[in-house]
Amino acid sequence: MSVDTTAGTNQGTDPGHAHAREPSGWRWLPLTLGVIALDQFTKKEIVDHFVLGERISVLPVLDIVRAHNTGAAFSMLADASGWQRWFFALLALAVAAAIIVWMGKLKGRSQWLLACSLSLILAGAVGNVIDRLRLGHVIDFIHAHWGSAYFAAFNVADSAITVGAGLLLLDALLEGRRNKARRAAEPSAADGANRKSDNEAAR
Repeated sequence: MSVDTTAGTNQGTDPGHAHAREPSGWRWLPLTLGVIALDQFTKKEIVDHFVLGERISVLPVLDIVRAHNTGAAFSMLADASGWQRWFFALLALAVAAAIIVWMGKLKGRSQWLLACSLSLILAGAVGNVIDRLRLGHVIDFIHAHWGSAYFAAFNVADSAITVGAGLLLLDALLEGRRNKARRAAEPSAADGANRKSDNEAAR
């Protein structure tokens, strides 16, 4: 009885099988968990060592201050009547769920920049929603200023969202360039195939 030894070999070299083995974007979830842990740790340190409104200057343009934000990132809608707590909590949970599903459909290696950006945005959303559900407000402590111009205080979660959004835009820009290059290469490949066909026909 003969044994077909080509099946295993073909599976090992088949690009389709290599593609199937590529991990999903969920491989970046440890980054999400790490950023959430860092966010919660820094907020706990601020609560343990600062009273509300206490401030220390660490650089001419940077203060550490304990601030409570009932609004969105960078204190947007902080002066609303209270409805924003549950609105932003539900919005963050919905966004987090959508991002997790999206990451599961990505290729963890070949789409690493997109997966990384989403993992950071997810970390920021979850880090702040933990505060909203647990405290009713978000702990902010990083306060940048330039002269008499003071920017809204923020935290590690806000920073993760900002960096993630920047990487998301960068990925979109790079993907647009890759698509443009592929479209430009398609006519050249078609012309080459046509010339090859013409040469074969001439023979």
